[in-house]
Amino acid sequence: MAEDPVAHYVERFALLLSDAGMPRMPSRVFTRLLVTESGKATATELAEALQVSPAAISGAVRYLEHVGMISRGRDPGQRRDHYAVPDDAWFEAIMNRDKVLAAWASAMSDGAELLGADTAAGKRMATSHRFFEFLRREMDELTARWRAQR
Repeated sequence: MAEDPVAHYVERFALLLSDAGMPRMPSRVFTRLLVTESGKATATELAEALQVSPAAISGAVRYLEHVGMISRGRDPGQRRDHYAVPDDAWFEAIMNRDKVLAAWASAMSDGAELLGADTAAGKRMATSHRFFEFLRREMDELTARWRAQR
């Protein structure tokens, strides 16, 4: 049987996502959805394409829905749900990351206050807080520039 170049690409890109911290099966499902022409597939179609069990797909789509990278829907007259990746999936993923940065910045601020500005640990926490706040401001500017160029 000839090797499927799309399947090979899915595995290669999913590995990059996995190396960056996304769990392996959600990485594979997300990439598979990205490469479909319609941007959507049912759980059965995903399981067949990835040669995995429906249970593996169930956990992966639950994760991807939770982080806002895919949505669940149903076409009129159909009995099965499909999962879809929006055209702006990366934008949404980055916007969700902003919430994480905000939480980290807040926690670092609390830590700096707790430990005190005159301690080495407090100074590290304060520096971390400033860094996360810097990232959030930069993300706001990047988002505005992206929206303007789209």
